[in-house]
Amino acid sequence: MGLKVLLVDDDFINRKLLQTLLKKNPTVSEIVEAENGSDALDKLKTMDDVSLILLDIMMPIVDGIEFLKIFRSDMKNAHIPVIVLSTDDTRKSEVFDNGANDFMRKPIKEDDLATKMKQWS
Repeated sequence: MGLKVLLVDDDFINRKLLQTLLKKNPTVSEIVEAENGSDALDKLKTMDDVSLILLDIMMPIVDGIEFLKIFRSDMKNAHIPVIVLSTDDTRKSEVFDNGANDFMRKPIKEDDLATKMKQWS
């Protein structure tokens, strides 16, 4: 069975670019999109088979840091790896302090993403 990836980013173009990269990856069987952390948390309530989360930091409503705090406090989902995606490194230590498994700087390169996904799946 392939990976089910939850892609959380408020920017439509970023989501489409990442979706294109994920579709090229033969290990990915399903991609679920969320526009912000709140949307992602709602979707996770009804899905128990997410393999990996790709998470933007800067989003409206519930940002990536707040999402991590809420998500990691729920023991049911504690096993799901989260890779944080950001345009800068200024909040890198903060994302790790709140439970992120990995960090990637945007723009995301296909080979780098494939390597990280393999590492965490």
